Parts: sequence; structure tokens; C-alpha cells
Amino acid sequence: MKIGIKEFEFEKRHTYVMGILNVTPDSFSDGGKFNRMDAALYHTEEMVLQGADIIDIGGESTRPGYQKISVEEETERVISIMEAVKKRFDVPISVDTYKAPVMDAALLAGGDMANDIWGFRYDSLFAKEGEASVWGCGTMAEVIAKHQVPVCVMHNRKEAAYQNLLEEILSDLEGSIQIGKAAGISEDRMILDPGIGFGKTYQDNLKVLASLGRFHRLNLPLLLAASRKSVIGLTLDLPVKEREEGTLVTTVLAVQNGWNMVRVHDVEKSVRAIKMAEKIFSAI
Repeated sequence: MKIGIKEFEFEKRHTYVMGILNVTPDSFSDGGKFNRMDAALYHTEEMVLQGADIIDIGGESTRPGYQKISVEEETERVISIMEAVKKRFDVPISVDTYKAPVMDAALLAGGDMANDIWGFRYDSLFAKEGEASVWGCGTMAEVIAKHQVPVCVMHNRKEAAYQNLLEEILSDLEGSIQIGKAAGISEDRMILDPGIGFGKTYQDNLKVLASLGRFHRLNLPLLLAASRKSVIGLTLDLPVKEREEGTLVTTVLAVQNGWNMVRVHDVEKSVRAIKMAEKIFSAI
């Protein structure tokens, strides 16, 4: 799969690293730390030098209880940083937003990949009765299809209510795939994310992490985004900035289960953990 200028060989057993660049003042992990231009560019350079294969830029926090911002404010945040990053670094940029107008503007400005935390479902869940989309520019799936870029399709639900957790997550993701295909997005441009920390309880998140092998049933590239999430904090009873060891365990789990990408805050340690884990598992 080609993302921007880089070819990602997902058919090979290798786990790529997506580095997180939050340009928000209230991110759950590093709120306000990188929302200034100079700090964002410095951190991007740091992640690229440490081995990040792609940078994921988000302009609005999606942590529990987050403060919603306008489409205009989020668009301005994301595009200004993204354009500066693309001028200085030869690294693909993923755009992390659930708002179709923000995604549309960011992809038009040169974003290389979409990252949708609602897996194309936001419109069907939140649009007014009789309307197909929340937004004037069309649904998220239609916007992404128009720009013909790869997309990370994440699982999410309004409520963490399941009869059969894993089967329902897989079924929901299959539904998201069909929404994307109906809008004109081919399967070979989709990456799937089970949505650790979204629409799931603590025990649900643990069960997903314990069952990563099940997701290969969908026959698409897989991305794990567990970095510093609450499932780690609750298990270890640690604040956000002390969750790197727990994050590295999830990264090694991704490698062990043949997952294609991890989305992380600490790029350097993740790259090292992947290199070591891949060497060990290749010896089996």
C-alpha cells in the first residue's frame, strides 16, 4: 500500500510505527506540549529521526470528557502544522479527525492518509432523521473516496454494550468496510483498528488485546493504537506519562500476532522493541 511517498509492504511480516503528533491543548497524554508550531516541528523531527514511518496529526482531543472545538478551529490547527511538516520532512502524514469537513480540507492540502475513529459510522449514528450526513460536504466515506487516499478504519460504539464482544467488533468492522466500499473506497486502501479505549470497558480492552490473532479473519492490514491508554493506566495504576512499559508490551503483542502497524507516543522505544521482537520471532 502506498501512503504518500512511502510504500508500506504489509504482506511482509513487519510492524511499522505511526508516531503521534497531537496539536491540541487538551490531549489526554501530551496536551499543549506540541500545539505550538516550533514544538510540533521539533517533535516531528525527533520522531522521524527515531524511525517513525508515518506521522498521525490530530487537532482535537478524543479523550473521555474532551472539549469539542469548531470545524474551523480544528481545520486551522491541523492544516497549518501539516503544511509546515510536509515542507520540512519526507514522511507520510495521516490526518486524525472524525469531522468530514476537516478531513476534506486536510486531504486537499496534502494529507496522505485518513484516520477515522468512527469507521465511517459517525454520519449514520449522529445525522438528523432523514439526512445522510452530519456535514454539508457529504459523509466521511464519500470525502475519503473523493481524495482516493488510504484510510485507517477504527472500531467505535456509542456505548460499551456487547453480547459477544469479539464477534460484534469484527462484524462492526465488516460493516464499516462495506460502507467504505459503497462510497468508492477499495479494500486495498483500508487499514483496520479495533479501537482500544473507544466504546469498550476495561475488561473489553484486555480481551481485545488478548485476541489480536482473531482479527486476521478480515484479511486487511491491522493497526494497534494502545499507547498510554487507560487499559494500561488502570492495570498498572500509573498516570499517563508513566505508561511506556505497558505500551511496549502491547507493541510486542502486535509483533507477535503479525500486526502491521502500531500508533505510539514513544517512537524510539517502540522501534527498538519491534526490532528485538521481530528478531526473536523470526527464529521460531
